[in-house]
Amino acid sequence: MIKTLAKCIGKYKKESIITPIFTAVEVFLEILIPFITASIIDKGIQAGDMRKVGIYGGIMLIIAFLSLFCGIQAGKYAAAASTGFACNLREKMYENIQTFSFSNIDKFSTAGLVTRLTTDVTNVQNAYQMILRMCTRAPASLICAMCMAFLISARLASIYLVAVIILGFLLFLIMSRTTKYFRQVFEQYDALNASVQENVSAIRVVKAYVREDYEKDRFRKASKGLYDMFVKAENILTLNAPLMQLTVYSCILGISWLGAKMIVGGSLTTGEMMSLLAYCMNILMSLMMLSMIFVMVTMSAASARRIAEVLEEKSDLANPENPVHEVADGSIRFENVDFTYKKDSEHRVLKNINLEIHSGETIGIIGGTGSAKTSLVNLISRLYDVSAGRVLVGGRDVREYDLDSLRNQVSVVLQKNVLFSGTIYENLRWGDEHATDEECRRACRLACADEFIERMPDGYNTYIEQGGSNVSGGQKQRLCIARALLKKPKILILDDSTSAVDTATDAKIRRAFAEEIPDTTKIIIAQRVASVAQADRIIVMDDGHVVMDGTPREIFSRTEELKKYRLDVPQVTELAWELKKAGVPLSDGILDREEFLAQILPLLQKEG
Repeated sequence: MIKTLAKCIGKYKKESIITPIFTAVEVFLEILIPFITASIIDKGIQAGDMRKVGIYGGIMLIIAFLSLFCGIQAGKYAAAASTGFACNLREKMYENIQTFSFSNIDKFSTAGLVTRLTTDVTNVQNAYQMILRMCTRAPASLICAMCMAFLISARLASIYLVAVIILGFLLFLIMSRTTKYFRQVFEQYDALNASVQENVSAIRVVKAYVREDYEKDRFRKASKGLYDMFVKAENILTLNAPLMQLTVYSCILGISWLGAKMIVGGSLTTGEMMSLLAYCMNILMSLMMLSMIFVMVTMSAASARRIAEVLEEKSDLANPENPVHEVADGSIRFENVDFTYKKDSEHRVLKNINLEIHSGETIGIIGGTGSAKTSLVNLISRLYDVSAGRVLVGGRDVREYDLDSLRNQVSVVLQKNVLFSGTIYENLRWGDEHATDEECRRACRLACADEFIERMPDGYNTYIEQGGSNVSGGQKQRLCIARALLKKPKILILDDSTSAVDTATDAKIRRAFAEEIPDTTKIIIAQRVASVAQADRIIVMDDGHVVMDGTPREIFSRTEELKKYRLDVPQVTELAWELKKAGVPLSDGILDREEFLAQILPLLQKEG
């Protein structure tokens, strides 16, 4: 963990090294001041020598100013090092998150990642700044003060030694008790962030269902859980102050009593006594600083572990040594493919899939909820890797391709459509950052998005709010399709991406695809069977298996079998099927109204 975090110090190593040096010099100079004070009292004031008072006073003044200068420099460099370290941590974490595959992302909650990028990094930043200054200052001050005290009087200094050992042991017990609570605190932070994030992103639903009180109660519980954890930890930490005060007062009493006896006996001077009392405060303040360091380090240790988890997480997907950069065509082949979301899981989502799709084909995929339709197409662009078997695109295993090259040729419009804050043009150019205005407009015409864009006051320069909250679900879907088309892919996958548009618009989109991009392999996952009725082939999935594969006519002629898989058929197909059962001589798998009328009207005229 420490090694992982240390790599993120980067260009701030210089500041991280300079800070302890300045701090150590500051401490050394501070420790000299009580020693010089003793000389002023013993050699100047008591001896009645004002020249020596002036000399030692001048030396003390110079040392004090030098100590102050070193302290200022240490503070400046510590601030630069800690903030730079935090900046690097956030950047490294964010960069690593961008490399994650879907399976890596599944390991972390969104709220957890947000907490790690914000609260956890801030905790580590504060701890790092304290370590650079306090972890140098406190031990150095303690050791130097102890050495100077023993130099003056080993007998009296032994009181400090005993006090330090006892107090150090008690502080260790306190810190070990609080550690477990601080570990739990950040789990509560995740719960709190999750509650806030979910509520804010779904505020319209909350208001529509009048669930404000319920959401307030959820937030209150998460906040109360965080409060309880902190209170438990702080209740134990409050023992620090009384223990410290008890130690300080005991040492002062001990030094004063024994020191007075030694002064009367002539084995100790008044100046040395004053120095020892000053060193007493130095030693015990050092211990107080160490206790604060322990608190901060204990809190930040949990944060550091969480940050290291993200930094050390390696993507399950990696480019091969000599990747292929060119996708030959849009052909797809599944060979004995099995798939599980978790490597050690025995539950197979896809089971022994064997499937071949020719370049330029339009494939419809239908199936009930949970039939693994989305899982199947996610393997094509290598959003996940197969557990067994292989997936070939353009005649080559997808694991042989450069990931960027593959995904640029396999354009996916996911189930959850996302638009980013920015203009429509800016959102469209996610597909091709160099796309011209005319190319953007053409993609929108194909996706039937131009209809509503041109009605907007600012047209293609209309600003899209975060998450696309100022456009409807259907408009969002059409913009996402247009964005995907701008990539000019060899394979276009629409994962239930027209569910929010009306049937007429859906038909126009499909017709535009057939006419304008005939060479692109199109895979359409749909709940609405009309969306795939004109496909070249339809694949029916159930429980991770391909149970049916054929032309729309072949598939929709097996009406009873489709119902077994909880699937509907086009209304006209079902009507024709019912009439055929009643004895009307109609062909199997009628797909549209025109075909139905062409067969039924001659029969009606004949009967008439």
